[in-house]
Amino acid sequence: MTRATLLKNGLIVDGNNCPAWRGDVLLAGDRIVALAAPGQIAPEVMTGIGRDLEEIDCTGKVIAPGFIDVHTHDDAAVLDAPAMTPKLSQGVTTVVVGNCGISLVPLVTTEPVASLALLGRRQFRFPAMRDYARAVDAATPGVNVAALVGHSTLRLRHMKRLDQPARDDELAAMVKDLESAMAAGALGLSSGVFYQEAYAADQTELSALACAAARSGGVYATHIRDELAGILPALQEAALTARQAGLPLVLSHHKCAGPANWGRTRETLPLIEQLSREQDIGMDVYPYTAGSTVLREDLVDGVIDILITGSQPHPELAGRYLADIAKLWGLTQQEACRRLIPGGACYFQMREDDVERVLAHPLSMIGSDGLPHDERPHPRLWGTFPRVLACYWREKGLLPLEQAVHKMTGLSARRFKLERRGLLKPGYMADVLVFDPDRVKDLATFENPIQFSAGIERVWVNGVLSYTETARATGARAGRFVRRGRAEY
Repeated sequence: MTRATLLKNGLIVDGNNCPAWRGDVLLAGDRIVALAAPGQIAPEVMTGIGRDLEEIDCTGKVIAPGFIDVHTHDDAAVLDAPAMTPKLSQGVTTVVVGNCGISLVPLVTTEPVASLALLGRRQFRFPAMRDYARAVDAATPGVNVAALVGHSTLRLRHMKRLDQPARDDELAAMVKDLESAMAAGALGLSSGVFYQEAYAADQTELSALACAAARSGGVYATHIRDELAGILPALQEAALTARQAGLPLVLSHHKCAGPANWGRTRETLPLIEQLSREQDIGMDVYPYTAGSTVLREDLVDGVIDILITGSQPHPELAGRYLADIAKLWGLTQQEACRRLIPGGACYFQMREDDVERVLAHPLSMIGSDGLPHDERPHPRLWGTFPRVLACYWREKGLLPLEQAVHKMTGLSARRFKLERRGLLKPGYMADVLVFDPDRVKDLATFENPIQFSAGIERVWVNGVLSYTETARATGARAGRFVRRGRAEY
C-alpha cells in the first residue's frame, strides 16, 4: 500500500516567493498530492489514499520544500557517507555537485591533484556521467544528487600541459566528453579558472565548452578568475563566455574578497544587474564572512585571519590559526603556509555588509560550498541553511521568510532546471521540510563545526521520512540521481 502523510495546519511557504498561508499538505508515495486550507482537502482525494495514512499536527510550524544546496563539493561524499547527515539535518534534500570546475566525472586516477583533493582521494573512477549516475543510484544517498561537469577535470583528463590553452584536438576531446555527460543528464558546465589547473584557459576554450553545454540546454556555473582586485574584469569574462554560448550563467559564491575589496559589492552588484538585462544571470552565496578552500600561499596576506582546517604534513595543527602557527615556528605566515601544504583553510576574507548585500539581492540563491572531506570543516557544511533563517530572517530581518525560502528552493530549482522540485505543488516530488520558525538555528561554529542545527523537525526525500530532530537520521534513504530537465514519472 502506498505510504501517505498528511501535514496538518502548518504555515505553508511554497518556495515561489508567494505570501505564506495556513493549510494542509498531503504526501503519497513520492509525490505531493494536494494542498488546501485546514481540513479542506477534497474527500475523494482522501478516500483514494486508503488507511495507511499518518497525520502530523504542524500547528506553529512551517511546511516548506526541501532545501536545494546549489553549490556543493559532495560528489564523493554521497558515495562515501551516503547518509548525508550534514545536509539532511539542515533540511537539504537535493545537492548540486561538480562546482568550481571540480567534478569526479570524467576522470580516472589514483593520483591526488591540487584543487581536486577537495573531493577526497579515492573516488576518481568514473569515466562517464552515466557511470557516476549508476553509482549514486546504487548508493541510494540520503539526498538527491544533480551534477555539473568540471572544466578542470576535463583538462586533467585530456591535456598534456595545463599551463597553456587547450590544443584543437584536446578541446575536441573535452567537448565530446561534455556532450556525453549532458546526454546522461548533467546540468551543465562548471569552471574554476581561479585554480591553477584551469587558469591558462582562454576565451576560445571556455566558449567552445560553454557552447557544448548550451546545445543540450545546460547552465554555466563559474568560480571566476579573480574575486580580489580584478573582480570586475573577471565578472565580464564570465558573462562573455555565457553570452557567446547563449546559456544561463551562475556566478559561484559571489563575494568581494580581501580588505582592499571590502565594500565593492556596491560596484559588482550593479554590474551584474546591468549584464542581467542582456543575458540570464544568477549567483549563489553562503551566509558567512569566511570562505574555505585549499591552502594557497597567494591568499596569505598577513592581514586576514586564516584557520587551518587540515594539513597532510601536520594534521595535528588542524583547528589552529596560521598566525599562531607561524609565531610558534618563528616563520612568516607565507613560510608557515608552505610548510603546511597540502591542506585546507578557512579565509576570513569578507565583510558582513558585503555578504548581506549579496544575500538580499533578488538574483542570489543559497549554496553552502561546504567541504565534507576536511578534518575540521567550515561550519557552513552543517549550518548554512538554518543560519539564513535564524540570522538573516528572524534576527536581522534582512529577508522576509518567503524570500529566504525561495532563495533555497524554487529559485534554485528554476535556475538549474530541476523539474518538479523546489515547490510545494501537486504533482511535484515530495521533498518536504517541517521546521520550527521560533527555534530554527545553526549551531555549528568555527571552533565546533560538526553540530546539528536546531528546529529542523522533519525532512522527507521523495516522500520518505529521512530525518527527524529527535531521532536524527531515520535510517531510511531515498535520494536519486536527478537529471536535467527531466520530469520523473
